[in-house]
Amino acid sequence: MQKSLKALFGIHHGLDEKSVDFLTQALEKNNLPGFDYIEFKQSIGNQVSLGIDEPTMFKSAFATAATVGLTKEKLLKTADHYKKILTNEKTQFDAALQKQVDQRVRSKQVEVEKLRKQIEEYQSKIKELEGKISAAQTTIDQADDLIQGALEKIESTKDGFEATLRALMNEIDRDILNIQQYL
Repeated sequence: MQKSLKALFGIHHGLDEKSVDFLTQALEKNNLPGFDYIEFKQSIGNQVSLGIDEPTMFKSAFATAATVGLTKEKLLKTADHYKKILTNEKTQFDAALQKQVDQRVRSKQVEVEKLRKQIEEYQSKIKELEGKISAAQTTIDQADDLIQGALEKIESTKDGFEATLRALMNEIDRDILNIQQYL
């Protein structure tokens, strides 16, 4: 029974579930045809419950994979391919994140600055405009809360994604080292 990539890479406690789903789906979507790093990783994952030591799991999975033509070089090359997929996803994520910052935060900051200038104008008109000043101040106070909430959510999403990305990259790097050491 093949383990899902989410089960293989998402086993780390504390990783952002949405990021694990997103990144493993990107790996699945870009899975190269034939037996490569992904299938090798699944083969190792299928052995984990057997209580076999890591070097033996790697050697066993590689021995099986070699019967269908997988070489150590192809294994390392395809592992690198999947790291590039993850790096590309990070690039796209960063662009989307910046767009969200621009849309959700900067536009609110511009709105707040505009309202502050209106307040100065209202204050210069003294009593006649006190009602307008109060209304604009209320809008500013609400906008500050929205800005803070948006910033916290975006930062949380970024932190979760980057922690997940680091964990996946570290896992692949560790596997590459193990492949180089054990095979």
